[in-house]
Amino acid sequence: MKSLLIGFGLMLLFEGLGPLLFPRLWQRVLRQIGGWPAASLHRLGGALVVSGLVILWMVMRE
Repeated sequence: MKSLLIGFGLMLLFEGLGPLLFPRLWQRVLRQIGGWPAASLHRLGGALVVSGLVILWMVMRE
């Protein structure tokens, strides 16, 4: 459970850095992504999930 909370905290930390440090750029990026086709967003989400799973697998197997 502790590892899960650490992971969640790190996720929030990194997700919050963009809007905290670069709010205007963050807004512009979100507007651009909002115009993408659903299939592109689906592929992006899948790639992020797979990347996260690979990183977790690499860390957990040690």
